[in-house]
Amino acid sequence: MKPKLIISYLLTFVLSLHGVAKEGVLTPENQTIYLRHIIEQTYDKQQREAALTLMAQTGTYQALTYSASLMGDRQKSTAKAAAQAVWTIFSAHPEYNGTESRDMLSRALPLLKKKQRKQAQTRLSVVDQKEEGFVCLFNGKNLDGWKGLVENPIARSKMSTKELNEAQKKADELMKKDWIVENGELVYIGNGWDNICTVNKYADFELLVDWRLDPNGKEPDAGVYLRGAPQVQIWDIRRTNVGAQVGSGGLYNNKENPSTPTSVEDNKLGEWNTFRIIMKGDKVTVWLNGIKVVDNIVLENYWDRKQPIFPSEQIEMQAHGCRCYFRNIYVREL
Repeated sequence: MKPKLIISYLLTFVLSLHGVAKEGVLTPENQTIYLRHIIEQTYDKQQREAALTLMAQTGTYQALTYSASLMGDRQKSTAKAAAQAVWTIFSAHPEYNGTESRDMLSRALPLLKKKQRKQAQTRLSVVDQKEEGFVCLFNGKNLDGWKGLVENPIARSKMSTKELNEAQKKADELMKKDWIVENGELVYIGNGWDNICTVNKYADFELLVDWRLDPNGKEPDAGVYLRGAPQVQIWDIRRTNVGAQVGSGGLYNNKENPSTPTSVEDNKLGEWNTFRIIMKGDKVTVWLNGIKVVDNIVLENYWDRKQPIFPSEQIEMQAHGCRCYFRNIYVREL
């Protein structure tokens, strides 16, 4: 089959997975999710190369990082197509410049054609080498950079160094029982409310994270804590008894400010979804699967509503009720 026909076939297939019938309906973020699924399900070289061509056209940061992960593929044609995708995305999106993305492009150089290699080398020579850009928070191999949850930010601030260290040790032990790395994904397998937290604290930032809920879970429920506070909500929208039909992405614990998303953009239960979250000052903006569902809304301080949100704190992944999966966790400090 000719490359253009393969690409057309794959695009039609990707659209059908999401239940839509015409081009242009799927967001780039959802295209990235489904194209990755296709690549992971086939060993057909032409299909994988066509999928990578389409993935490059999405221009998402997740497409950039996933393409980079395939540059070491044992199929040389796939590795070259992956390198081409890395260059295509990097060259079209200067906002992705950062330490890790520059490293991706540097590793792609030997796999690019001569003309493209020269163009890529030129681009690398002129971009800001001091810009850190997006940083990977989860390496897909272990829990480095993460810790267990100790109380809440207010309670932690009142602990002595000794008390905090002792509590942290116990929390880390529990965290390692309830959170595992499986198939390159961060997976919650526990039963309680023990969040997994970044070791580092963050003030203003942009956060990218993919997530999915176990469709067989009893009460699928999860979220993302920002600066140690709950939460950007993750729902099984079938749970109408708890109001989950409003969709994921809302600032669930808000009382004075809006707490629900403006539209329901969740993919089917069990499928991957992706958040893009920007936090500046006390305000949060959330995109779910490429659609803005929260627009510059104040995140209230759940732990003491008389106080504003903490100026800098840890980011936390929260889940209870069933298995929950996270991947592609990146943060860019603003």
